[in-house]
Amino acid sequence: MSDLRFSPAHLWARLEGEEAVVGVSDFLQDQLGDITLVELPDFGDVLRQSRRMGRLESEENSAPLEAPISGEVLDVNGEVLEAPDLVNSDPYGSGWLLRMRLDDPSELAELMSEEEYLELTT
Repeated sequence: MSDLRFSPAHLWARLEGEEAVVGVSDFLQDQLGDITLVELPDFGDVLRQSRRMGRLESEENSAPLEAPISGEVLDVNGEVLEAPDLVNSDPYGSGWLLRMRLDDPSELAELMSEEEYLELTT
């Protein structure tokens, strides 16, 4: 997981070539409980760092999702839309949310390392 960078809003981003994969931290999914609904932006939407990009719902809670980085949505994980519990069972793998083209790669460097994030959440 050392290649993951975390936002204060509990989302992660991982650089893969020219694209970034974005998902929800294990901490956030654990806080929400069993996720029953995932709302995500559409392909082609342009997201701005720290701005709302969707939301997660569980039977007891709801949480807005804030984009960890700015860029254009290149792909949305349709599997998590159909089976939201993937976010609970595999938040760093098959439970990823979307792929983005980064507007400003320096935003990724501004996010927390795994160690910094763990200090914040433990």
